[in-house]
Amino acid sequence: MRKQKKTRKCATMKRTLSLRDQRLKEKDRLKPKKKEKKDPSALKEREVPQHPSCLFFQYNTQLGPPYHILVDTNFINFSIKAKLDLVQSMMDCLYAKCIPCITDCVMAEIEKLGQKYRVALRITKDPRFERLPCTHKGTYADDCLVQRVTQHKCYIVATVDRDLKGRIRKIPGVPIMYISNHRYNIERMPDDYGAPRF
Repeated sequence: MRKQKKTRKCATMKRTLSLRDQRLKEKDRLKPKKKEKKDPSALKEREVPQHPSCLFFQYNTQLGPPYHILVDTNFINFSIKAKLDLVQSMMDCLYAKCIPCITDCVMAEIEKLGQKYRVALRITKDPRFERLPCTHKGTYADDCLVQRVTQHKCYIVATVDRDLKGRIRKIPGVPIMYISNHRYNIERMPDDYGAPRF
């Protein structure tokens, strides 16, 4: 005679009483939640994000020379590939003084890339570049740039990253600088930004 195979009991659990079970004592039982009736005459409150005071419709009044340009990691790498001098090419694009700004996150990303991108690291340590400290956790540059631009609309964002461009386009009043045909171009920059103010 063969030995009968025992079927294994998979994921067996002890049955426990529900906290609303009638067999439990009154003090141990879970009390049913009472639904609060909404007062129809009470005022309804909504949270609406405050419209930035620096914008006059889509026109950003905080943007003007000298331009502060937030630079992304890939923008530096593509500039090196296209043999473009960052500061000079920015000035050729905007016809005004430009201050490239590098956040701690972008610096950390370039350092992580290693020896292959040592030229990019040397460029970012140029004294003409302004360093911006980051207070948040992590070193993901895209979130850092989007968060900074949402809070302070005085920056132009220089990037080649498609996803980041898409995220920044949703923020009103923030122009994007990108590389095409071996030169820098600006997206969404009205004509009267470079005009002198009286």
